[in-house]
Amino acid sequence: MPATRAAEWLDPASGLGMGLDDVQPGTFNMTIATDRYTCPDYAAREREVIWMRTWQIAGRADELPKPGDWKKYDILDQSFLIVRGKDGELRGFVNACRHRGNALCISETGNAKRGFLCQYHLWSYDLDGRLKGMLRENLAGPIDKTENSLLHVSVDSFAGFIFLNPDPEAGPLREYLGEEVVSLLEPYNIERFTTVMDVTEAIECNWKVVMDAFEEGYHINGIHPQLLQVLHINPQTARYRFFQNHSVAMAPFEVVGAGVQDQVAGILALPETFPGTVAVIPRFKELIAPYQDEDGNVDFPAGVTARLLLQQATREVLTGMGLDVSGLTDSQMVDNQGWVLFPNYFMTVRAGECHVIMSAPHPDGDPNRCIWHVASYMYVPEDFREAVRAEAIVVDTPGSHKYFEALQQDYEQMPRQQKGLRNDRLDHMSLVKEEVVIAHYHSVVDRYMADTAHR
Repeated sequence: MPATRAAEWLDPASGLGMGLDDVQPGTFNMTIATDRYTCPDYAAREREVIWMRTWQIAGRADELPKPGDWKKYDILDQSFLIVRGKDGELRGFVNACRHRGNALCISETGNAKRGFLCQYHLWSYDLDGRLKGMLRENLAGPIDKTENSLLHVSVDSFAGFIFLNPDPEAGPLREYLGEEVVSLLEPYNIERFTTVMDVTEAIECNWKVVMDAFEEGYHINGIHPQLLQVLHINPQTARYRFFQNHSVAMAPFEVVGAGVQDQVAGILALPETFPGTVAVIPRFKELIAPYQDEDGNVDFPAGVTARLLLQQATREVLTGMGLDVSGLTDSQMVDNQGWVLFPNYFMTVRAGECHVIMSAPHPDGDPNRCIWHVASYMYVPEDFREAVRAEAIVVDTPGSHKYFEALQQDYEQMPRQQKGLRNDRLDHMSLVKEEVVIAHYHSVVDRYMADTAHR
């Protein structure tokens, strides 16, 4: 059993999580300077001390199932290759031939079961990165093959995600995540989930505007009023945990004070916003049937609620499909936990599904633009995985791709914020207490940016 059971920290008696009342004034800086979203010099510094030094998600391990399968990962002006070796291990390399620096791979993915061949002068490398051969090798002169292998870059995986760190002195991924983070996420068995949405698009805002937007529920009333039918962010019941670089927050998945009929109606409407509930709703209907009259009105006895029956239905359905949810509490059957893994990964996860938002600086370095990547993953029995697996979509024409309702609302909002942040006289943002996750996140940004060892 993990050191901390998957949701034990949610119990106030555990002393592990925090409520808003536990966050004392001065714990985090609630005033955030706006130049970190707009200043080219700040963005250039971020490149050196954040993007070239941190573990970042580069894809899913199941994208590279066979030996020789590879994918390209670019961050700003840097390009890397991730390949599945003949031994089944994932390895990373700088995407550059050691001869004259030619990019080995231009497309996004492929298979190189015989290794990599530079098209410029036909130098070749095996899947371990070793230099195998050269054009007219007998005339090449004193070239030491062992000294001219591809440059390695650290690659590892966790929860089915591939992580890459450009720093040649990078420490282990699990050390970066922290054992508590690992132990809290492992029981979800995310590595068994299938990709059901995968969209990448350039958007007109700073990459941290994207991160900020998904780190708080304070905006739900203004941007997502339709969610109030099934989700009420109550600052008094939300719980938080803050780690050195990362954080997790949870607000109960329910409408506080709503009548039984409204609660049931809200749950039946969940598939419109949370597709993973489609498989669960039929069993939920069966569980509420004994409490319904001929007109469909529901009357629960003491101790029975729509929330509890949804939890029961979720556990039964997922277990029946073959997903091990024994390490998750009833709360985690329905309550989304919002995880922030520094620098650019936000995930809401509940039993059987997770939704991920990632953002990265635009390759041209303009701090007013970024690339956002949205993806959803669900548990699907093995026989059906290929039928539902989504192909990656790269949106070239802004606004041409329509996201589901709540995500579309965020997509339209974030560039509006960036326009406001560019005003010269607006030199800072003032966070409210409910935005404590944003405050913690920027405390990590501040720590990296203040690292004088890498100036």
